[in-house]
Order: sequence, then C-alpha cells, then structure tokens
Amino acid sequence: MNLGELVSALNDFASPALAESWDNVGLLVEPSPPHVVKTLFLTNDLTEEVMEEAVQKKAELILSYHPPLFAPLQRVTWGTWKERLVVRALEHRIGVYSPHTAYDAVPHGVNSWLATGLGACTSVPLHPSTAPSYPTEGPHRVEFCTESTEQLETLLSKIKDIKDISSITTLPARIEGEEQTRVILNCSQKTLLEVVALLSKNSSLYHKTEILLLQKPLLPHTGMGRLCTLTEPVSLLTMIERIKSHLKLPHIRLAVGKGKTLESPVKEVALCAGSGGSVLKGVKADLYLTGEMSHHAVLDAVADGISVILCEHSNTERGFLSGLRDTLATHLQNKINIIVSEKDRDPLQVA
Repeated sequence: MNLGELVSALNDFASPALAESWDNVGLLVEPSPPHVVKTLFLTNDLTEEVMEEAVQKKAELILSYHPPLFAPLQRVTWGTWKERLVVRALEHRIGVYSPHTAYDAVPHGVNSWLATGLGACTSVPLHPSTAPSYPTEGPHRVEFCTESTEQLETLLSKIKDIKDISSITTLPARIEGEEQTRVILNCSQKTLLEVVALLSKNSSLYHKTEILLLQKPLLPHTGMGRLCTLTEPVSLLTMIERIKSHLKLPHIRLAVGKGKTLESPVKEVALCAGSGGSVLKGVKADLYLTGEMSHHAVLDAVADGISVILCEHSNTERGFLSGLRDTLATHLQNKINIIVSEKDRDPLQVA
C-alpha cells in the first residue's frame, strides 16, 4: 500500500483534527517517495528497543500511539535517543505515524476501550469534541431588521459587495405591530468589522443589530475522557478486580475517598487513559480511573469523597493495541500485514 494512501486511510479512521491543540499527531517521519508499506508496526511507545524490533520485523511504517517527537529537533545526530530514532527510521526507510489524543477522542478509541473493563455501563465524553468546521462559512451571524424597502435594497447591494459573506437570508418579520424585513448573514471575523462599519452609519438600524458568535456542533460520542454509569453498582473492591483483570495487572495504586471503604458502592466512574488529572478535575463521580495524577490532584479527589485508581500511564493504553490491530485490518481491507510490538512495555516496575 502506498504510504500516502495508508496515511489518508489512518486519518479517516481517526481525524488528526480531533487531537488536542498541544499535541503532535499525524505523519512525523516520512522516507523519500515512493514508499510502499507492506507491514504496519503498532506500539504504544517508540523506544530504541522497539525501533530495533521494527527493523527486524521489516516494518515500513510504525504507528506509535505516543508521538516520539514533541519538541522541535535542532539537529539530527547520534547524540540523543530521540534523534537516533529518526536516524534509524530514515536509514531503514521506516515512516513514523502518531495518533495520540485523536485516538483518545474517537468513539472506537482508547478511552472507550478502557471503559469496557468496568462492566456493563453507558458512557459519555467528559469534554465533547466539536466538528472541525462550521456548518456555514464564518463563525459570526449578524441579524437586523428594517421597515424601509428602499433602505433594504441599498443595504443588500452594499453588503453583497463585501467579500466572504455567506448565507444572506431575508425573512418577513412583525415587530411591535409593524411589518419589517429581517436580514440574516454569516461572515468571518474580518468581514464582521466591515459589516458593522456599514450598519453603524445608520444609528437606528445599528442599535437593533444582533451579532451572534456561532459554535461548532458537538460530535456525538466523541471527546476527551469518559463518564461511565454502571448498569448495576458494584463495590470498590469488585471494581478494582475488574480493572486489574482488564489491564492484566497484578496491582494498581489506590486512594480511597473520604468516608468510603472497599465495600462502598461505585455507580459512576470518570476515566481518562494516560495522564488524566486535567481531564478529570472537578468531575463528580464515585471513582476516578487513570494512569497517573499529581499528588495534589489525588488529595483533592479524596477530600471530595472520590476514590482514585492509578495504573501507571501507558498501562491504561497499551492493551488497546491488540484490538486496534484487528480493527485496522478491517478498515484497511486486509491489504497490509499489521503486527503489535512485543518489546513495548511500561518503563516503571515494582521492585
């Protein structure tokens, strides 16, 4: 499969536009074209050990959930491990692609997979994603009314001369018993200033003008984090065992909420794969589930009677890869070989 075609298909699977603004997603390393991909190699973290495994497996593209490149590189030498990753990738003509928070947001992504370990439940995003563009052109809507046909014709003539105005609509309106015409138009921020300047020349008209800041529509079932409501509440102890089983972990870290015990019922779970402190902050739930949180964020949650389960950052993400392999195989119509790293693992261990 051509690299460009594969990247396009991966972007269709989870649009990079869904990623957080601070993130670095998409194709990060591109060998010189033409580049054909026969083997796609999946990993949570691209370490040097994992890179050597990808080389041995003769992969042509690595999909690394975490982007190995965040800060701009000032040079590409053998000096640091991240620079060496780029060198090795280019030497062996291996591309590197990272989805990261785009996979967190999508309905079939990491957070939804994490929620499947809780038991039967319904879930909604904690921070819903918005559509990448407005349904109409321009984020501003301007509305005004006029009772003068002559004035209306003059205004519309001048408005139509302004560039980048879309969706000009006129509707009959009855205001304070008088028949008038309501004008509705959409425009950009820059164009809004020109429209306002035009309308302000008529003070009575200008004072009746409404300017609305439009919002992009929310995307269903898409966004950061999840608030999960269990069909039947279970004890905190039962929830611990379910999570350990789902993530295949012998242990987790636990902070029991104030006034709660291991037998306290858990009905609502707020979760976020990876580092969830900022996503979970202020959310009302019986339990927070994430990979890592700051010490003070845990203290805040406990003081509010919310128990916290921490599983280490990548342990809340890595198990998603095996299911992703099968899902991507179907999405890509089985045109390429997809394998999951055997060397990828959480860097933290219990000693």
